[in-house]
Amino acid sequence: MSIPELERDAPVADTAPPPSSAASKDSSPPHSFRPLIMRLHFYAGILVAPFLIIAAVSGGLYALAPSMEQLVYRDYLHVDSTGPAVPVAEQVGAAQRIRPDLTVAAVRPAASEGETTRVLFTDPSLGESERRAVFIDPATARSVGESVVYGSSSALPMRTWISQLHRHLHLGEPGRIYSELAASWLWVIALGGIYLWVQRYRTVRRARGADAARLFTLDRSARGRARTLSWHGVAGIWMAVGLVFLSATGLTWSKYAGENVSELRTASGWTTPTLNKKLAATPTDSSGSDGHDGHGGGHTPAAADPGLLDRNVSELDIVLDVAASNGVTGAVEAGIPADAGTAFTVTETRQPWQFSTDSVAVDGATGTVTDVQRFADWPLAAKLTSWGIALHMGLLFGLLSQLALAALAVALLTVIVRGYILWWRRRPTRGTRRVGRPPVRGAWRRIHPVAAVAVVVGTVAVGWFVPLLGLSLAAFLLVDVAVGAIGRARANRPPSANTAVPQ
Repeated sequence: MSIPELERDAPVADTAPPPSSAASKDSSPPHSFRPLIMRLHFYAGILVAPFLIIAAVSGGLYALAPSMEQLVYRDYLHVDSTGPAVPVAEQVGAAQRIRPDLTVAAVRPAASEGETTRVLFTDPSLGESERRAVFIDPATARSVGESVVYGSSSALPMRTWISQLHRHLHLGEPGRIYSELAASWLWVIALGGIYLWVQRYRTVRRARGADAARLFTLDRSARGRARTLSWHGVAGIWMAVGLVFLSATGLTWSKYAGENVSELRTASGWTTPTLNKKLAATPTDSSGSDGHDGHGGGHTPAAADPGLLDRNVSELDIVLDVAASNGVTGAVEAGIPADAGTAFTVTETRQPWQFSTDSVAVDGATGTVTDVQRFADWPLAAKLTSWGIALHMGLLFGLLSQLALAALAVALLTVIVRGYILWWRRRPTRGTRRVGRPPVRGAWRRIHPVAAVAVVVGTVAVGWFVPLLGLSLAAFLLVDVAVGAIGRARANRPPSANTAVPQ
């Protein structure tokens, strides 16, 4: 929510009242937080809302991107041929013949009839987290095309473009500041809006005896700015939980706050467990070394053994069978080792309505399971993080979560627009001022000194953990103090000699 207007409905004149007079119009009880939160909510809404608009539009598109991807890239993702699938090793071999210049890194076998197998290659010409994918018809082992995919979700170019627009506006690391700033303030604006709307409801209930439903329903009897305010508040309170969720999960991906989140998770033992892919060392390698020569020893890398990659590919079907017998089934990605000392990994990929992603490491030469990671054994914080990421990306509940996220984005846009309308309708009707005034000053004087100290300490702590929030808040305060000082200086300026003295 942003900029709820809790004052009278009539426009205000362009004459600033004295501080004492302005404060007297505030019906807040002594030691109330309302003036402070009102002023913070106002400035945050005015200045941060443009960033939220960009995030809402791009985020709404990204929420729908998985479903759009299925339509846009249907020729890559789906085939009409039927019949039993040929061995996965043969499918990978067909892809290797298409791209003999690249090294195969992983394969995502078709999970059901009508889908293609995705063979993933490491391509030095691509960017970070990008891989080359060749799509194979599993029934015929023929290629239906190739494309670049991105990240652990193996997103195709359209979804990748939308994702990067949402993440950093295609500006790289500097662009991430926009999204982190939006995520940093979103929860502050939402929680502040809840507080203000509930306080307004309590005031109206005491004065007019309003029923409890008025807190969550539109006041259809209201007109003009009051009706806009009702829409703004009711819509905001209904979607506040979703906004706080998006803010929290979005910060985990951010640059500065995200680093602090990662450090906190590590220190608390909440990190996602990793699969041990290292195989037990053999007594000697092919050169007769004992593996302790001080230069890494171990096993011959794939680049020095032309036959190693083919041997690994030939072991894929055995590895997938072993993984299936250990409960790792459905849509999976099999990671193909780059050297003889590393095991195959088979990991269940994120799919709609799938709440666990198990993984297993397998020695392809012997079919022995060397490590297993069960989602059920993850720390609770790691589980919540995984579910939160999947829900933020619109994957956890499939089309249902995608539509809900898109609706939330649209609702956020309407709340922001109505916030700006409230600001505009509060503009003076006389004078040269063209926009509405901010809430009255003196908010700190309305807070108990002990509470004020607690607020300062809490703000500093939050600002340290979420740096862009702290820095921007400090900038807001400095500008606000400067504007107030200029206003007081003008008010105290003696009249000029040319000013006529009233008789």
